[in-house]
Amino acid sequence: MPAYHSALNEEPDVRQVGNMSILPIRTRIRGPAPIADPAQGDIIDETLDLFRANSLFRNFEIKGPADRTLIVLILFISDCLAKLGSARTVPTQIEASKLLNTLSVDTFAIPGDAHFPLNAHYAAPPSRADADYLRQYLIQVRQELAARLVEKLYADGTGKPSKWWMSFQKRRFMNRSLAT
Repeated sequence: MPAYHSALNEEPDVRQVGNMSILPIRTRIRGPAPIADPAQGDIIDETLDLFRANSLFRNFEIKGPADRTLIVLILFISDCLAKLGSARTVPTQIEASKLLNTLSVDTFAIPGDAHFPLNAHYAAPPSRADADYLRQYLIQVRQELAARLVEKLYADGTGKPSKWWMSFQKRRFMNRSLAT
């Protein structure tokens, strides 16, 4: 059974840095990301929808630049769930939001850095300016993804994270993690 790929691989006129797509997102967080049409889904919605199914796969065939962005975001969700699962007590929604927001802006490796886990599959940004742009884009996307993930985790109103999401905290997509 094949993994699920991004529907945004065929998007025309999408900027690429290295070989990652810089896709539009719906957000109120300031940053360099293009603004998506509110009526359509964005890469963050797609990542949240495909995370649980794709995290069961050890192999993933990259079919386009949007798949590379999808992989980075899926790995970030795995790190978020692991962070929430490793907390001493079950975090409330506000605590989870703070934890994940901090995780989203922490220092992280981008393609081309020595500690990036998937350098064999990603091209490094061609210039320092492009690398800075990619880092700012990923910070903005990670912040928005963390905010939407918290909304999904605590959607049932019990004040505890969803066990259906937290059951994926130990599962590693492609047996990789962004955490160094």
